[in-house]
Amino acid sequence: MRPMSYGQGGPQSQWDPWKPHSQQPWNSGEDDGTPDWAALAEASETRNKRRKMLFIAGGALATVAIGTAVAVAVVSANGGDPEAGPSNLPATASIPATGTATPSFEPTSAPPPLNPADFISSAEKDTAPLGPDTLFPGKQLTLGDTVYTKGATDDTSACASVAGGTLPRVLTANGCTRLLRATYTHGDIAVTVGVAVFDDAARAGRAKAQTDDRSIVRSLFGKGGVKPFCDGAFCRSTRNAYGRYAYFTISGFTTGKDVTKKDTAVFGAGNSLAQFTVNQIHRRGQEQAQAAAR
Repeated sequence: MRPMSYGQGGPQSQWDPWKPHSQQPWNSGEDDGTPDWAALAEASETRNKRRKMLFIAGGALATVAIGTAVAVAVVSANGGDPEAGPSNLPATASIPATGTATPSFEPTSAPPPLNPADFISSAEKDTAPLGPDTLFPGKQLTLGDTVYTKGATDDTSACASVAGGTLPRVLTANGCTRLLRATYTHGDIAVTVGVAVFDDAARAGRAKAQTDDRSIVRSLFGKGGVKPFCDGAFCRSTRNAYGRYAYFTISGFTTGKDVTKKDTAVFGAGNSLAQFTVNQIHRRGQEQAQAAAR
């Protein structure tokens, strides 16, 4: 059988405008060489519609992709999963520094300052050098507007030998270990300061409590050009205690005259030198407390 030709109603090839080398349809079964312009126009319009659809679809996909990227960027800027807790944060070492770090310290409290009185209340702690030159330094002393010249000094372990009246018995009973003396003069006024040393504050306190108006330290004269004073004349005396020290003063005139209540300069000299002495004892405690703190 003779095969049927395409122009006579046989199986015609389908023209696909997107398929290369496909046959274009003609207006009739007769091949007269004239194109079917209507079919070409329809095919062109079909192609244009397909292009538009592809562009629209592609734009939609691009928009979705951009939106996804923006969403990812926002989540990353917020540190990841907004529901994540502190346990999901990176380790401290991997977090970049952002500004000045503020150090944190464990709460602490400074130790209380050492009490100077503790160091001068017992021989065990009161170990700094002790002598007339440490308690009564220098050659002169200015107290207020008055300048005193330091005369003779003395240091003895025989405490009772340099005491008078009822004081020798008191010093011996409470175990006095040393008695240091220094004399200061201003004009015709002279004052001897005596410091009795005990093993502890309890002994010094008992000694002070057992004294009376007849408990006096003997004046120190004859050395350093100090004329005799309070050697038979009436003089003014004081007594007190601080720490393991009991301190005494005896004040009078180098002219040998008696001291009366009107002689306020003598009273003032005795009081000033007593205050200076207790200040020196306290300073001794301060220096040892500061050294122990360091």
